[in-house]
Amino acid sequence: MGYVSAVPVPQPRARAVTASGGAGSRRSLAVGLLLGAVGAAVVLLASGQTWAEGEASVGGGALPLTADGQDVTGLPAALAIVGLAALVAVFAVRGAGRLLVAGLLALSGLGAGLSACLGAADSAALDEKAAQTTGDTSATIDALTHTAWPYVTAAGGLLILLAGLLALRYGKRWPTMSGRYERDGTPRPRKAPRAAPDPDRPEDLWKALDRGEDPTRET
Repeated sequence: MGYVSAVPVPQPRARAVTASGGAGSRRSLAVGLLLGAVGAAVVLLASGQTWAEGEASVGGGALPLTADGQDVTGLPAALAIVGLAALVAVFAVRGAGRLLVAGLLALSGLGAGLSACLGAADSAALDEKAAQTTGDTSATIDALTHTAWPYVTAAGGLLILLAGLLALRYGKRWPTMSGRYERDGTPRPRKAPRAAPDPDRPEDLWKALDRGEDPTRET
């Protein structure tokens, strides 16, 4: 007659699922950081490039003028900075606060992309430059052309948006940037205070001196 063991059989499949979830969380974290950082860098770089070119009529001649992204709209660059701050703040908060910050990150990317697309065909910035240059408030720009930089800026905003969506989907599994907590959220054990050296034990006094402590000082 055989015996029935009461020891539970290990479940390797459950451990494999847990390990897979942890690896997926790390991958989503790395991808989210990469998308957010690269997207913000692209927006800040592209918004400083020339978005529009044209010519203003001056005394029967033509004066070439250009407008960069900051002349057209400063919104993409401002939202990229907000997105960077939100990307860092995602690791400083948890729970509902993390969801709110992740939503702010996604909205920053969306706003940066939309404002860049709206500024892709803008001519008001060059018209204003023409009026300032010629001194004629009714001066306008001729031979107006636009570059591809507004769309590059919009692509950077899209990357920030994707980072925000990743944070909304997987952010609750990401670690919190804190020195007092481990990755699972439990407090780290505090080190017990070092006992004062015993003046009757010379070896304790020498050890205290090696550590740079004053063994004669009372605690």
